[in-house]
Amino acid sequence: MKYVLVTGGVVSGLGKGVTASSIGLLLKACGLRVTSIKIDPYLNTDAGTMSPFEHGEVFVLDDGGEVDLDLGNYERFLDITLTRDNNLTTGKIFQSVLDKERRGDYLGKTVQVVPHVTDAIQEWIERVAMIPVDGKEGPADVCVIELGGTIGDIESMPFTEALARFSYRIGADNFCLVHVSLVPVLNVVGEQKTKPTQHSVRGLRGLGLTPNILACRSTKALEDNVKAKLSQFCHVPAENIFTLYDVPNIWHVPLLLRDQKAHEAILKGLNLLRVAREPDLTEWTARTKVCDMLHDPVKIAMVGKYTGLSDSYLSVLKALLHASVACCKKLVVEWVAAGDLEDAMAAEAPDVYKAAWKRLEDADGILVPGGFGDRGVQGKILAAKYARENKVPFFGICLGMQIAVIEYARSVLGLQDANSTEFDPETSNPCVKFMPEGSQTHMGGTMRLGSRRTFFKVTNCKSAKLYGNANFVDERHRHRYEVNPDMIAELEAAGLSFVGRDESGQRMEIVELQTHPYFVGVQFHPEFKSRPGKPSALFLGLIAAACGQLDALLQKGGQSSKVLTNGVSKGKPMLNAQQNGKIVKASNGSLNGVYSNGNGVHGNGNGVHSNGNGVHSNGNGVHSNGNGVYGNGVHSNGNGVYGNGNGVHHH
Repeated sequence: MKYVLVTGGVVSGLGKGVTASSIGLLLKACGLRVTSIKIDPYLNTDAGTMSPFEHGEVFVLDDGGEVDLDLGNYERFLDITLTRDNNLTTGKIFQSVLDKERRGDYLGKTVQVVPHVTDAIQEWIERVAMIPVDGKEGPADVCVIELGGTIGDIESMPFTEALARFSYRIGADNFCLVHVSLVPVLNVVGEQKTKPTQHSVRGLRGLGLTPNILACRSTKALEDNVKAKLSQFCHVPAENIFTLYDVPNIWHVPLLLRDQKAHEAILKGLNLLRVAREPDLTEWTARTKVCDMLHDPVKIAMVGKYTGLSDSYLSVLKALLHASVACCKKLVVEWVAAGDLEDAMAAEAPDVYKAAWKRLEDADGILVPGGFGDRGVQGKILAAKYARENKVPFFGICLGMQIAVIEYARSVLGLQDANSTEFDPETSNPCVKFMPEGSQTHMGGTMRLGSRRTFFKVTNCKSAKLYGNANFVDERHRHRYEVNPDMIAELEAAGLSFVGRDESGQRMEIVELQTHPYFVGVQFHPEFKSRPGKPSALFLGLIAAACGQLDALLQKGGQSSKVLTNGVSKGKPMLNAQQNGKIVKASNGSLNGVYSNGNGVHGNGNGVHSNGNGVHSNGNGVHSNGNGVYGNGVHSNGNGVYGNGNGVHHH
């Protein structure tokens, strides 16, 4: 087994996850089998109990693991299926060491960070690296390890010590360290500064780790004299120093590394040059070009409560992007804070209320993602009602499905107090109730988690057709509440169809309104299995319905593989892509527009993720079209981390 370790220096948020995923994709394109491990130095056992505001979305795996969102990047880029053990945390390591101590496995020795914790880390890495994740038998050829945080953090010290010992033990030919660092450009001077990277590498060496490759984040390609200086002071060959400069969207990053021959440096370091082939990224390149050329917009209103941080809904955004590219449309997400749609906001801030409703009404489709807690619930119910009554394509995920059922019970059945016991434990008409197997006392790992099978009770429905007329589907779940089976007969008699159910037939999984162009709710989270080139069926349905392509898609059997996906034919982009029975002419343009439009959150006005001033904005701020991650398009067009200008996450 060969190992590639990706570390980060100077500041956090440089894009280690995307870099690690891109390295994995590049090695896979060279004909190697690749697996990934993410190390998170926090004390939590897993990401399941952390707020999305604090740490971004919780990504759910097939085996029910609640993990860091970077594992979602690995799965999407590499098209693999990881396990909960592929996310290693300080909490998991300490728990395993303490369990051993209680069992007496250490034979009375004093249990210490070195060697017991560091040995446990090395054993974990070696064990997990051997687990096949690509559907084939036997272990992978290369394991890409990402060490979260920044070199020098106190909490990551046991991991850096363990990895230093690990690299020495397995030998130089089996270990390659890629250090992602920042080379800022000061506006005053206008030159690329190497000192932060020098200090970062010095700190790395002081911890016993020697970088083989430097991946330098900057706003433009490194100048030759800057490379020479870094090589001299960091003791890394100039040909092993690469620039990760600003690109239109993150799909360009693997291509950026390939063009700079990063794969050759890694393969040489791992003594794999003779076994690997030249990287074949034909399809990936074609899809990236098509994505850049899209200009015909499709507007999707995202009605949620975590709209202040796009990473809270990262997989949903990626699934929308995959589907919109498959339909040859440029995705524009209209962020709508659910609370802004409520009557209370009309009295408190009428302008905000009107702006929120205008964004909702101007959208081509409406999506209500999952969530927890009662904040913004009434606003989500109003959004579902608007979509149902005005025949606007609607997709509800997890809580979004439950909201749609509650709204239908209130508006059509006339049960005004219909509710979920999550929000009103005393409601006389509980449409949604707590699942009997759940725990009321423990939060972590007690939900219905992981891949579960859904059987189609009705085969002549949009969902079944979108899944290629399948009899069943396997999708990932994460919920504590379910639609009350005692109310199903009454709801179905009123016109709501529960077309997908679990194996018992008692747990509702998919709901549709057959008289509506596209009104679908699902209890599972299809976004977690969406891939570039393999969009999730129901997200594809939403985008197709929003841009008038649904009927053609359903006639073709629904599955995206049956249409000319992503405008790619035999690996080449088509400027006139025959897409779902409709000629869609792609034209030049960039992907600026994902995460845009709307006052305030992620909008074209002022505020979070907006085209004005503020966090994640098109003005001055974090992750923006002024300052942002990876440039024009997804996460921005401006200054900062992967942006088109200066600075790190800010002006």
